[in-house]
Amino acid sequence: MAAKTAHTFSRRRFLANTSALGAASLLAVPCSVAAEPPPETTTVRLTQDPAICLAPQYVAEELLRLEGFSDVQYAKVPTGAAGMNVLATGAADIKMLGVFDILPVLDVEQSVVVLAGIHVGCYELFGNERIRAIRDLRRKTIAVSGLGAGDHLFVASMLAYSGMDPGKDVNWVTTETYAESMRSFTERTADAFLAFPPQPQELRARKFGNVIVDTTLDRPWSQYFCCVVAANRQFVANYPVATKRALRAFMKAADVCAQEPERVAKFLVTKGYEPRYAMALDVLKKLPYNRWRETNPEDTLRFYALRLHEVGMIKSTPQKLIAQGTNWRFLSELKKELKA
Repeated sequence: MAAKTAHTFSRRRFLANTSALGAASLLAVPCSVAAEPPPETTTVRLTQDPAICLAPQYVAEELLRLEGFSDVQYAKVPTGAAGMNVLATGAADIKMLGVFDILPVLDVEQSVVVLAGIHVGCYELFGNERIRAIRDLRRKTIAVSGLGAGDHLFVASMLAYSGMDPGKDVNWVTTETYAESMRSFTERTADAFLAFPPQPQELRARKFGNVIVDTTLDRPWSQYFCCVVAANRQFVANYPVATKRALRAFMKAADVCAQEPERVAKFLVTKGYEPRYAMALDVLKKLPYNRWRETNPEDTLRFYALRLHEVGMIKSTPQKLIAQGTNWRFLSELKKELKA
């Protein structure tokens, strides 16, 4: 399959430099990797989150082994705050997660550090037949999984960007889970909710609701990452070589998702991460997994942190949050190393 975007590899280079999907395609490690010292630890702990868009985290398993990690562990955790706590407490070392899951953590503690962005997209804001734009949400009810949760903060940032006060201009109904938020929307007890894959695909299949914001396509949201790679700060400090090697596995796994969505969808089904092949393929084809090269993750944190800071939902200024909660050194090195 030939790729035509500016940042995809030729098929020959792609096959020469990545392992696609486990033992079925065990491929060579680049010479620059072989010249590096081995990782300081051979164990790396990730999380198994119920989300198709986090496919690079699962594809990375074999790549992590090629990077010298003989013990690759996946802990099953829910998305959102619970998954974030696993990383903050050191029960997991590195993982993908949503920007709005990590911003509150960076605001109050220093146990987690953002290393890179992965892709934009993921989320779509759905409304009922009376809502066609964000401004139509004034005095309407929005279902979220919890106040302070990632979906609540994301919609709040959209409202703030549009000149609305998320604390006064809309009504929030909390449901505890994304699935319950969608049910509240489809049962018409809420006028809108923020859909997360595969919910947008399910709603379109049912021809229910309409998309107010598609963060893959609509500016300014399409210019910023929705999912990033973060790590436990102590892991980064103690194991810098391991951190770079693990991040490289994530970045190369994202390239696999961009290059070979059909193979990745089959992989997700085979491994039991997602039972519906067509659903997985639709998500993988929609998300631009090669954007990690060109989009600046610092711009993402600055943009969203400013929106939330302006309405009092986080205390830290964007400058403080970025200075204390990020480390771009490994990403800068990998961008040079893995140039298309």
